[in-house]
Amino acid sequence: MIETVNLTKKFGDLTAVDGVTLRVGEGEVFGFLGPNGAGKSTTVRMLCCLISKTTGDARVAGYDVGNEADSLKIRKLIGFVPDNVGLYDGLSAYDNLDFYGKLYDCTEAQRKENIQRFLTMLGLWERKDAAVGTYSKGMKQKLGIACALIHDPQILFMDEPTANLDPESAKTVRDFILELKKEKRTIFLNTHNLDEAQRICDRIAILNTKLMAVGTPEELERSVSGRKTVVQVVEVNDAILVALRKLSSVNMAIDGNKLTFDVKDPDKENVAITDAIFRAGGHVRSVTVVGSTLEDAYLKLVRRDDK
Repeated sequence: MIETVNLTKKFGDLTAVDGVTLRVGEGEVFGFLGPNGAGKSTTVRMLCCLISKTTGDARVAGYDVGNEADSLKIRKLIGFVPDNVGLYDGLSAYDNLDFYGKLYDCTEAQRKENIQRFLTMLGLWERKDAAVGTYSKGMKQKLGIACALIHDPQILFMDEPTANLDPESAKTVRDFILELKKEKRTIFLNTHNLDEAQRICDRIAILNTKLMAVGTPEELERSVSGRKTVVQVVEVNDAILVALRKLSSVNMAIDGNKLTFDVKDPDKENVAITDAIFRAGGHVRSVTVVGSTLEDAYLKLVRRDDK
């Protein structure tokens, strides 16, 4: 659905986005992580045809970013939630959504159905007739998401959708994104929130002007260091050690009755490890998988680029 090849944006002598190549599949929730000034918002604005690219290529739903005719088609088929949502404070939430629906040539029936649906899902239906100027920042943020979806786009770009929201509102937005995911919508999510990205994104890209890494949260975690399984047994004996050393993939460290193994796939390898211990007559007290976190991967990749 979204593809870029060496996408670059320069503002004078400043390179804001440097040769980014990535692909986002249909129905995927794709997270964009990076520090302030990394180029996340600039990338999204290029993909939404709000600013021009300097060099490189980009396609959204098969249309070329930078081609004037295609840019108009892209704007019609996407939804965009910016970091600062543009709403009319003097209008009600319902009228704001109705206005945006008319801009996208939605029928009256489509507008009514989608307004009720999205305001209900976001917990705003009871306040639909209140002026938006009376809304809290969190309520405005949620209304902005509804505005971006009023025309039922299959691709949704979101720039920090839970920034400055209270925990309850942030959870409502996250749950809403997961509901959209069930509908097979493609979601491109800019966020600083590592926990949020880990919870809802299928894959994550780490950007610091250049693209540092792309992968699932688990793949990024493993990129820092491999996972380890720590097995605490009642007593380590020769029979247990002989059984474990027969496992071809085992790299084992022994510390008293604690055994530590380097593992690539804990779900498979831990079964073989514990089975070998049981067969040798051993008794397992606990099994713990430890390893690097998404935060470890993020900090390592970003700091590496700063050096």
